[in-house]
Amino acid sequence: MSDPAITWFDTHVHWDAAEFDEDRDAALDRACAAGVRYCLNPSVTVRGIEPVRQLAEQSQNRAHWPRILPAYGIHPLYVDQCKAGDIQRLEGELLKHRPVAIGEIGLDAYVSSPDFEKQRRLFEDQLVLAMTHRLPVILHVRHAVEAVIQSIKRVQTKEKKIPGGIAHAFNGSLVQARQLIDMGFMLGFGGSCTYEGSTRIRLLAEQLPLHALVLETDAPDMAPAWHRGQRNEPSHLPRIAETLAALRKISLAELATQTTANAFFALGLPENGAAAQ
Repeated sequence: MSDPAITWFDTHVHWDAAEFDEDRDAALDRACAAGVRYCLNPSVTVRGIEPVRQLAEQSQNRAHWPRILPAYGIHPLYVDQCKAGDIQRLEGELLKHRPVAIGEIGLDAYVSSPDFEKQRRLFEDQLVLAMTHRLPVILHVRHAVEAVIQSIKRVQTKEKKIPGGIAHAFNGSLVQARQLIDMGFMLGFGGSCTYEGSTRIRLLAEQLPLHALVLETDAPDMAPAWHRGQRNEPSHLPRIAETLAALRKISLAELATQTTANAFFALGLPENGAAAQ
């Protein structure tokens, strides 16, 4: 049973997804009741920015919702839907309604993913925006952690660097994890940790420094083991956290305090400053 006195931060949830259309308000109520006080909601297309922005705005006035913090970006799996001028449109949105981060952006090398070079060009264009506007990034790194690291190195200069962010659903090696941490990124862990067969991810969640970890659900996707095959939602985050706390042999309260502080730090926000956005 979750402790509602504990504050949780879900650093990756797509509240705007169609899977929530039938009961979004109720799911938001459940998340808040479970102690999830903050959620980072990234867009996946330029056209998806407005729904994310509206949800973030609505959450400011709903006492029984988590505070939704917006990130704007173009997901690598949507590169084929990207139209000429979308990068410029994205920059326009950054200027009109500054989000807390640029995301969800990155690379996806899964077998059925879109053309990798198109993904890379789109990703690196968005990294340039992150440097220009001094915004952290929310990285998608499925089967492509090394390629993501190389793109970041290629785009950055000694004078101009990406201001960190979060590597969502981290699935790389210990060496890659340390590289990303050294580059200023937090690493996101969620439902995958609850599967006993996910030995490599569970070992990383256990061994990596606590100051580099954040929690996420990736709702409506990446359901935890007890909810496999069903829609995921942020109300599961405290139970997911129980698995991680047990792996690390620390209290749930310690995990919540540190990962919530980590999330604010990754986004360049004071711990009580989400309301400023």
